[in-house]
Amino acid sequence: MRTAYKCRAYPTPEQAGVLNRTFGCVRVVWNRTLAWRHARYRTEQVKTGFVQANAYLTAMKATDELAWLNEVSSVPLQQAIRHQQAAFTNFFAGRARYPRYKSRTGRQSAEYTRSGFRYRDGRLWLAKMDAPLAFVWSWPEVDPASIDPTTVTVSRGPCGRWYVSFAVDVAVPDRLPATAAVVGVDLGVKDFAVTSDGDKIPNPRHLAKRERNLARYQRRQARKVKGSSNHRKAKAKVARAHRKVRASRTDFLHKTSTRLVRDHDVIVIEDLAVTNMIRNRTLAKAVSDCGWGAFRRMLEYKAARYGRHLVVVDRWLPSSKTCSACGHLLERLPLGIRTWQCPSCGTRHDRDLNAAKNILAAGLAVTACGGDVRHSGSTRVQSPMKQEPRPAKVGIPRL
Repeated sequence: MRTAYKCRAYPTPEQAGVLNRTFGCVRVVWNRTLAWRHARYRTEQVKTGFVQANAYLTAMKATDELAWLNEVSSVPLQQAIRHQQAAFTNFFAGRARYPRYKSRTGRQSAEYTRSGFRYRDGRLWLAKMDAPLAFVWSWPEVDPASIDPTTVTVSRGPCGRWYVSFAVDVAVPDRLPATAAVVGVDLGVKDFAVTSDGDKIPNPRHLAKRERNLARYQRRQARKVKGSSNHRKAKAKVARAHRKVRASRTDFLHKTSTRLVRDHDVIVIEDLAVTNMIRNRTLAKAVSDCGWGAFRRMLEYKAARYGRHLVVVDRWLPSSKTCSACGHLLERLPLGIRTWQCPSCGTRHDRDLNAAKNILAAGLAVTACGGDVRHSGSTRVQSPMKQEPRPAKVGIPRL
């Protein structure tokens, strides 16, 4: 199994200069190769593979115009070609969007394979550098001298922070002991998650807490002259504010997903169409701040790593409108109604808790019939459960 350790890096001014030149060369190679692919397909109607793209990199380095590409290590440039080829493969397979050009204002990175770095006794030497790159190890239970990285990725965020990531092949961890517990999870905006056993996890609203400061930094940036030093400083402050929001959100998602995986054998969630939700201008900011997509990805890889079972039920399941006690289905249930009473059996429901119970029941039904609806591709795939909801009997009773 492959894992990664991401650490803060502290390059010297000389090392920062070498890395910045490497980032620029990687960006130029990526953009020029991508433009060449476009032009080649438009004029010759032929597809470009890795061999042709790698030959184009060699031709670029041989020209007088781009001779400065030879001043940096060739490994990150070759890795950029490999990453672009993988990006096109994922695009044609329907797993990703079309590759885009790289910008000098965003996150910059360069990947080194074994031929481009040397790692000895917890110290890292990169190609074209005489001194080791300083970094801070944040895992006291793991000895940095004991790891054998296969690749090393150095990156610089928009806020100016440097990072180094070590990709390491490790043994598969032992499975967690069985708990015989199952849970259904309903994700929302008011409460981040409500479980079928009644646990409500509040939504921290990380972006809303820092929105005032972020807006003030953005106004200051807008008043600066573009291209000036003051504009760059103001832009770095905006990037730092976004980094704090992102870090706090990621920490919350990791802690929540780890707790669910540790305490339950089976976790059932709903297949939410996050991409479609953020097209709603009213809910886009709140939905994006929740991080549902990242939360699902964390649950998927943690469940697979520790021997748990994650079931994803169909997004069209009427979980909120169906009575979890008798199965009665309401004709409609607006978002403004948070509690309702079943007109058939008289049970009073909390909207989110009732949805979590129905999600759990649907997930257990799918598991019992031998199906698994963890579809990573098209959303058109039909799950083993019945997709058509039962016809509504009556509307919402007036209470």
